[in-house]
Amino acid sequence: MRSVWLAGLLVLAACAENRRSDQFSFGKECGTIDRKLEEASGLVTSAAHPGYLWTHNDSGNGADLYLIDSAARIVAIMPLAQVHNRDWEDIALGPGPEHTKSYLYIGDIGDNNAQYAFKIIYRVAEPTTIASQPIATIDTLYVRLPDGPRDAEALMVDPLTSDLFVISKREDSVRLYQVPDNWQSGDTLTAELKARLPYFNTVAADISADGTEVLLKTYEHVYYWKRQGSEALVNLLQQPPLLLNYKREKQGEAVAWARDGTGYYTLSESNTHERARLMFYKRK
Repeated sequence: MRSVWLAGLLVLAACAENRRSDQFSFGKECGTIDRKLEEASGLVTSAAHPGYLWTHNDSGNGADLYLIDSAARIVAIMPLAQVHNRDWEDIALGPGPEHTKSYLYIGDIGDNNAQYAFKIIYRVAEPTTIASQPIATIDTLYVRLPDGPRDAEALMVDPLTSDLFVISKREDSVRLYQVPDNWQSGDTLTAELKARLPYFNTVAADISADGTEVLLKTYEHVYYWKRQGSEALVNLLQQPPLLLNYKREKQGEAVAWARDGTGYYTLSESNTHERARLMFYKRK
């Protein structure tokens, strides 16, 4: 049985390498990231502020959300009150408790040494005012992985079902975990292992605002899936993807759909030789 499963993964990976898509243009530089965001590790476009994006740094930095404009300029810094940035690795936007609001989900899911018993996901109502002020109302979810601690850098919220998904990073066949949407602040839940996917070094993922398109990013590639109807996300991601245009970044750990579906953004960490740039890949 194991040999059949491994063969299936190899076929899927081979198909992904051969099925390139030209429906998106090559990346265009939007702007250079401020040095305050030298370790940018998550990205999502804003629903409350069209044309703006939310991002954050990873471990060793403050528990701060940054709102940047389409030219990569910081317009607001909003710290999460009484929260620690253990290793923030991704951010997503989706539905939440109140149907009239959009919510930001911050994934404290990194774990380079596989030492933490729980992932932590913070949920905040998306701020509707552009101002550098603390966010005080925060929901906190603790997530245990069923197969033990491991590193992860990709977080998604399905806008069609409100389910949370976490994808591990370092395995040859990374793991896709699902967290039910019916949780309350302070809960500790065990995620369900739903699938193994052949995308080593998965560092980011995002679902389009209408729930029909999915991006998954590794250091080397950006993969794309198109949903048919109400197809389950788990089933979709086990199908061969298309390979999209992507100019490799030295430490590219973020990908995000434009809210209007006109393309996708990528963002990387800066390094000693070069500051990171916000890139946009426009739909043709």
